[in-house]
Amino acid sequence: MNTPYPFTAIVGQDDLRLALLLNAVSPAVGGVLVRGEKGTAKSTAVRALSSLMPGVEVVAGCRFSCDPAAPDPGCPDGPHEPGGGTARPARMVELPVGASEDRLVGALDIERALAEGVKAFEPGLLADAHRGILYVDEVNLLHDHLVDLLLDAAAMGASYVEREGVSVRHAARFLLVGTMNPEEGELRPQLLDRFGLTVEVAASREPDQRVEVVRRRLAYDDAPEAFAARWADEEAAVRARIVAARKLLPSVRLGDGALRQIAATCAAFEVDGMRADIVMARTATALAAWAGRTDVLAEDVRQAALLALPHRRRRNPFDAPGLDEDKLDETLQEFGGNDDPDPDGPGGGGGQPPQDSGPDAPPPARADDAPEPEGGSTGQPDAGDAAATGSAVDRPGDASDDDEGRGGPGREQTPVRAAEPFRTKTLTVPGLGEGAAGRRSRARTEHGRTTGARRPQGALTKLHLAATVQAAAPHQRARGRSGPGLVVRRDDLRQATREGREGNLVLFVVDASGSMAARQRMSAVKGAVLSLLLDAYQRRDKVGLITFRGSAADVALPPTSSVDAAAARLESLPTGGRTPLSAGLLKAHDVLRVERLRDPARRPLLVVVTDGRATGGPQPVELARRAARLHAADGTASVVVDCESGPVRLGLAAQLAGDLDGAAVTLDELRADAIAGLVRDVQHARDVQGTKRRAA
Repeated sequence: MNTPYPFTAIVGQDDLRLALLLNAVSPAVGGVLVRGEKGTAKSTAVRALSSLMPGVEVVAGCRFSCDPAAPDPGCPDGPHEPGGGTARPARMVELPVGASEDRLVGALDIERALAEGVKAFEPGLLADAHRGILYVDEVNLLHDHLVDLLLDAAAMGASYVEREGVSVRHAARFLLVGTMNPEEGELRPQLLDRFGLTVEVAASREPDQRVEVVRRRLAYDDAPEAFAARWADEEAAVRARIVAARKLLPSVRLGDGALRQIAATCAAFEVDGMRADIVMARTATALAAWAGRTDVLAEDVRQAALLALPHRRRRNPFDAPGLDEDKLDETLQEFGGNDDPDPDGPGGGGGQPPQDSGPDAPPPARADDAPEPEGGSTGQPDAGDAAATGSAVDRPGDASDDDEGRGGPGREQTPVRAAEPFRTKTLTVPGLGEGAAGRRSRARTEHGRTTGARRPQGALTKLHLAATVQAAAPHQRARGRSGPGLVVRRDDLRQATREGREGNLVLFVVDASGSMAARQRMSAVKGAVLSLLLDAYQRRDKVGLITFRGSAADVALPPTSSVDAAAARLESLPTGGRTPLSAGLLKAHDVLRVERLRDPARRPLLVVVTDGRATGGPQPVELARRAARLHAADGTASVVVDCESGPVRLGLAAQLAGDLDGAAVTLDELRADAIAGLVRDVQHARDVQGTKRRAA
């Protein structure tokens, strides 16, 4: 067995360590979601916590880790008689991103249930994690229905497996820890809310602290057992402190004053629902127990708010999680903030994890060591600045190459801010897909309405009862049926086929040439794309962003699940130069070709945002039309968002949509209810083009 990295040897990451320890003291807090960039010791800290968890007593031979002092009366392996058990360490169970539903909750043998009337149940990972830790790395990449099952079990303390009226229940109480990199996509807000605490982690910018991280890691890699032995005393001290805090926890008093502070804080920050109040109360109580106190103080409430509220204040995926600490302090003071502990007195410092000690302890981090936001300051002007710099000035008349961007090719203008996003109607890919679960286009899925039945391919997961009975009925006499039950064979079983919704790859191709800025459209265009990105987030799509300007096209963001990363790239998008439309379409064709190899089941939707003009090089319009026909030949569903404005319109975007076998919609139609017919237009345009090809 590999020697885990010692928890107390982790450098810095105070909030992460504290959140994990509080859940170890009181699993009722609801788990921890750790958000942060790659390489910030997220997984290391979680795996290190397992060695600090106190051991558990279990009923011998029970696959569900029942406590011999209070066995679960509904345990599938029961009933158990109270009595002595066996001791074992608390488990840490890891849930892989690609796990199936049966692997998570367990599998019920439907064939034996129908033929023999017995509940033959194979436990899943939820049963293995009972009374231990369940760790989900990259939880934001886990399928939504698995996250729902996982969080429901964590909230109820039990797992239910149901198949066509046959159900099994078993206890499932565990410390839930999820880690994620926000660059790879966000969790839905309602799922974020189900995690008790959330911690943001980032690598230190302090050189001395980074040196210490490297030094310790190299020492551990060279001799894991010797390195762990150096920290054995610190590990034992923290383990003993967890046990003591657990014993003290029932004696901690949460007074009316602290409860009023909790309620006032949640109200002041306009947190939805009541879960935040409950989590804050449990966290503040655990903080007091961790500090060795029996009273909850104002400092406990403040620390609980910093851990429990930031992720519950996000209104859309483009909001950065966080909390205004000045407003928090004002609220606590207004509702009675005189219970702050003396930091130098007994019981002070309850909100701090165990600090490093010894000669190799790193220096304390400075207050100015906070990492800068990704990408640094945007330096983006407001609308007035944009107008003052001439980045959004209309040019009357036709737009020649010299007119583009008030300076022609190579003239880059200051990025303009996006207009306010708005609600859009759904753009879907025609037909029936088989891609990843989502909320956009029709698809055959494991979850949805039942549309038919088929023979199972592999393990049976969703039984179609009527089709199974119909298949078995003609053979009952030949099989010697004598009792009331059916004689069912493997060949009789039928898998239910279901239709739901899938997530798609929405690839945006955005015209960033000078002609777009010259017509004061880039702000509106960015607002429209931002609105579509928000829709893609809600529908669990992957997104990509390609821009074209000057003489080439660039992949601003490769296909990803992180729509907030796409929004950041869009916000800083410069404009100016000619309009290499063909380059943008060809770049999109290359990206989609690669993505089809990587994920052939995920169908693409191409969204081209342009006025339809093409300039630069020989025959730019003809080259653009040829590039568009490549997408049509591949059967890629396409929508052209027409950004042309002014009294005289050439209709070039509509012509481009025809070459793409797609539909065209104006910016105004994108905002209005008229877009409701766009899906039908996409299908109609493809049908018309198909008819023309067959006639030819």
